[in-house]
Amino acid sequence: MRPALLVFGYALAVAWLAPPLLARLTARGISARLGLAAWLTAMASAVASAIAALQFLIQAAITGWPNLAEAVCRSVTGSACAPTVYKSAAFEVGLAAAALLGTLTAAVLSWRYGRSVQRARRRTRAHAELARIAGRSLPGEVSGAMSGPLSGALSGAGSAMVLDAEQPVAYCVPGRPAAIVLSSGALAVLDPAQLTAVLAHERAHLAGRHHLLTGLTRALSACFPAVPLFTRGAEEVARLAEMRADDAAVRRSGRPTLIAALLAMGTGTAVPAAALGMPAAALGAATCAVASRVQRLLDPPDRGLLVRYGLALAGVTLLLVLASVILAGYAAPLATHALALL
Repeated sequence: MRPALLVFGYALAVAWLAPPLLARLTARGISARLGLAAWLTAMASAVASAIAALQFLIQAAITGWPNLAEAVCRSVTGSACAPTVYKSAAFEVGLAAAALLGTLTAAVLSWRYGRSVQRARRRTRAHAELARIAGRSLPGEVSGAMSGPLSGALSGAGSAMVLDAEQPVAYCVPGRPAAIVLSSGALAVLDPAQLTAVLAHERAHLAGRHHLLTGLTRALSACFPAVPLFTRGAEEVARLAEMRADDAAVRRSGRPTLIAALLAMGTGTAVPAAALGMPAAALGAATCAVASRVQRLLDPPDRGLLVRYGLALAGVTLLLVLASVILAGYAAPLATHALALL
């Protein structure tokens, strides 16, 4: 019983205490890659620890139920626990009900999680199929219908497609083959260099399999809506994934070009890169999510700040991993010894 309580207590501590610390370290998006690793490690550590605690409890219950009842009774009341208490039918039935409730809860949550993931995958496949049917390929029809430098940018777009819609949008659709979907409204406000930056951003999402990360964390949030680590973690993983893709686009097209592209997509108005000396009006008109990403690009951290935050995030991630390993190594012998005594 003690190993299960110890491991479960660690899982609760990570689920409620880690989010404020991680949110503080990742608020500005400094070192988005390490921020993603820290949030994902914390969530994986909490889930694995909760599963291990349940496994310890079930294993002990199956091995020796009467002695388990005595151990639980004595751990709660100490020497006041008499055989007439822990051998009573009421006590054993209550303990059995608690163990059964925990097992059923875990089974229901696992089923809900799996169903949420499957639904997300079905929606993604359906949307991908719709985009391939209704969209048109950038290298073919669109590039042929345009002339000048924009046509050259489109000719290198690869598996990108266009859907007729006035609102400027761009997103990637995973699958085999994967695709990048652009609206006609996006093409209307992006110049060739900005279009290249947007495509680089979406390709970074596909290369990093960000759709899997966001899908899995959103499913955890849906299954555990009261757990701060999962609710806040799903939002942070999605936000940091966007920033990680921004970093890839900056390496491909440069910071000013990506900023202009984000402002154009966020405001629905063409923003020449030369106008970035006065971005305040466009930044105010952009959505909150776009504004935070643009602000991050406008005010990049210096090398010293990047190193400090990187070391802090790496340290937190390493601490979570070591704590999980040490706790598992400490709890396993305790569980084995307890089972030998049963």
